[in-house]
Amino acid sequence: MAQQFKRSYRFAIRTALFISLFLTAILALFIFLDLQNWWIALLIFAGLCYLFSFLIIQYRVERFIYRRIKKVYDNVSLLDSKTLRPNQITTDMSSLTREVKKFAEDKKLEIETLKVREAYRKEFMGNVSHELKTPLFTVQGYILTLIDGAHKDKVIRKKYLARANKGVERLIYIVKDLDMITKLETGDLHLKYETFDIIELIQASFDLLEMKAAKKDITLTFDLDYSEAILVRADRERIQQVLTNLIVNSIKYGKNGGTTEISIENLIKNKVIVRVTDNGEGIAKENIPRLFERFYRVDKSGSRREGGSGLGLSIVKHILEAHEEKIYVESVFGVGSEFSFTLEKRKEIPENSAITEIT
Repeated sequence: MAQQFKRSYRFAIRTALFISLFLTAILALFIFLDLQNWWIALLIFAGLCYLFSFLIIQYRVERFIYRRIKKVYDNVSLLDSKTLRPNQITTDMSSLTREVKKFAEDKKLEIETLKVREAYRKEFMGNVSHELKTPLFTVQGYILTLIDGAHKDKVIRKKYLARANKGVERLIYIVKDLDMITKLETGDLHLKYETFDIIELIQASFDLLEMKAAKKDITLTFDLDYSEAILVRADRERIQQVLTNLIVNSIKYGKNGGTTEISIENLIKNKVIVRVTDNGEGIAKENIPRLFERFYRVDKSGSRREGGSGLGLSIVKHILEAHEEKIYVESVFGVGSEFSFTLEKRKEIPENSAITEIT
């Protein structure tokens, strides 16, 4: 506190000294000139005193405040002192008030964002731990049982080894999906662009998942008979992965005897939109914003009974974002859901239909 008083005293002393020296010089000048009209000289003297006092006080106050505030900027690094200019500081401190208020609002938003991220990180770590722990303990249990003597029975040995293998396959599946998401986020997974028929790719996905759908008596179909090819430009393998994940989800959460329908529509001049619609369980409104989070499950118990890594929709989102495309969700709980995504359309088949480009 004493140091602050000394600084303010120094400021006041220097300012008073400048004014006193100026007034003394003016007074000495008037005495030297020996003006006859004393009242004119008095008015001139008063005007000069006022003008000089105003200028010196204004200049000194601005410099004093600017130096103090800049030191705060530099010391605590709360604000960027490079953005601070002397003409921003006024004697009423209005610019400082606005900037501090803006800084406080920005920091409040940043703190809230960090809290959300921390909560998400904790939930994510818990989900990863759970997803890896379940198959690991399963595999370990079967192996320990075999070590304890069950290996002597050929029937039990074969059954337990097969179950342990399934647990290892699930672990590999989860790790591969996590690895893919990481590569997509960091840009390490390069896309192999080519022109292909999206109708043909969808039909191939239907054929691949036909048996899985048949177990729940779910029909995989187009909304109409597409007699002509619809050409798009994308990474064929990754788009098939997108389609597979969306169709698998529609089967997993579809009702017995239901339908999964895919339609393709022209969106704008060079875009098409692919819609995957089912008449299954549907998704509650509060769950939709979190659908594409890693390991997020709407029905945790039901999802785990159905299997899967819990990363399917997250992978779908990252693949489409890598293509600079969008994915949309519409759902009514108890009625069904529709997932749709855009792709770049190609009008004509190039001379070399196998043209590819690595990006």
